[in-house]
Amino acid sequence: MAPSPQSVDVVVVGAGLSGLRAARELHSAGLKYVVLEARDRIGGKTLSVQASPGGKGLVDMGAAWINDTSQSEMYNLAREFGFDLVEQRTGGTSLYRDGEGEVHCIPYGVPAKLEPEQLRQVEQLLQVISEHVDKCDLEHPAGGLDAQRLDSITVKEYADGFNDPGASQLVNAITRSLLGVESDELSALFFLDTLKRGTGLTNVLSDHKDGGQYLRNRQGNQAFCERLAAGLHADSVKVNCAVEAISPRDAGCVVEASNGASYKAHRVIVSVPTPFYSSIRFDPDLPPGKKTLSQSTESGYYTKTVLVFDEPWWHSTNLSGEYSSANGPIGFTRDTCVPADGQYSITCFHTGASGRQWSTLSAEERRRVVLEDFRAAFRKVVDPVPEPIHVVEKDWTQDEWARGGPGPIMKTGLLAGEAGKSISESFGNIHFVGTETSPMWRGYMEGAVRSGIRGGKEVAAALTK
Repeated sequence: MAPSPQSVDVVVVGAGLSGLRAARELHSAGLKYVVLEARDRIGGKTLSVQASPGGKGLVDMGAAWINDTSQSEMYNLAREFGFDLVEQRTGGTSLYRDGEGEVHCIPYGVPAKLEPEQLRQVEQLLQVISEHVDKCDLEHPAGGLDAQRLDSITVKEYADGFNDPGASQLVNAITRSLLGVESDELSALFFLDTLKRGTGLTNVLSDHKDGGQYLRNRQGNQAFCERLAAGLHADSVKVNCAVEAISPRDAGCVVEASNGASYKAHRVIVSVPTPFYSSIRFDPDLPPGKKTLSQSTESGYYTKTVLVFDEPWWHSTNLSGEYSSANGPIGFTRDTCVPADGQYSITCFHTGASGRQWSTLSAEERRRVVLEDFRAAFRKVVDPVPEPIHVVEKDWTQDEWARGGPGPIMKTGLLAGEAGKSISESFGNIHFVGTETSPMWRGYMEGAVRSGIRGGKEVAAALTK
């Protein structure tokens, strides 16, 4: 005979930032809760690992940056937890490999090797996109200016409308670096809406103050989840406990887990990415909009290879540590050093189609190709290029409970339809959170935390009336 369900006020599905932040709201409201996590660890898409065996410092293999202005919830948590924040290295010379394979030295912040007139054209293009972003309606995406048309075309079709091959290439580089997809894989409305939720194109692309890539955490971003979990009731977070079924029963819900445990709760908060809704058996089934989200959204290709060195040799030659490529196995790189720990690293990002192609190689070949590409680029300034003392790789598409990153994207016809309207709506006593449901900074840690606050407050308000 199966054991009787354990009774709690709320079950939270998922122990990433959104689920744990929701649980903090429940804790503050004095509710009885349990957090069920499918992985053998908490943290979701935050993952911090040692930079090298026996060495000092951490590197983030998942979510990496925050800022101290528009990402106020994350910044406030960093201050509460006493974390040391490191400004992203900016300035100096960057490197760019063009479509013909030639490597160029370019000023920091410039997207490619451009003549003055080409740079003016890029600036004009970005200004036009920014104007389109400003017209998006965050509360009602389907009701914004020209929203229905924009949701019916891909970002590629949107960019092709500028009748400038350079515009199409630039926009494709943006969708790759931000979302891990090619520009023909997502809705133009979803793209513009994402930029609006990130406080605009300039801030989304920026490594400077107010930008999406301004501050890193010396303690590693997984520590945000660890500290949130430490503030909850003892033994309230269960790992290796994938939720298999959620069934509304008697003005509540019964939740069944893979380890045989079951819980009876008044409310459930689901904090898994939309593509994973289909991994849970809902009885009765989800409404059409939610089902469409489950069946039609997916995350892009996003992988990191971190090259760890015994010294920051690129600093002495005034290199920014930034390298980007039109088509190479390395899409772009960033300096990810933490000097206070003697941790000196450059993180290589593999994204979109070129990243997927690279991922088909064996582990040994992937490493060889990355180092070959890296050496060939930095040899433009430094010869010989020093060898890394350690190499760390994380392919999020091979993570059973992620299947890509940074977050789910919407193809054409979704955001302005029932799916888009339903993304943050509850279904009976079941509430949905996650970075893709956030009104601000969707796809970022800030979006995850804000959604968790919203979901936790919804449930706490309903149960403490």
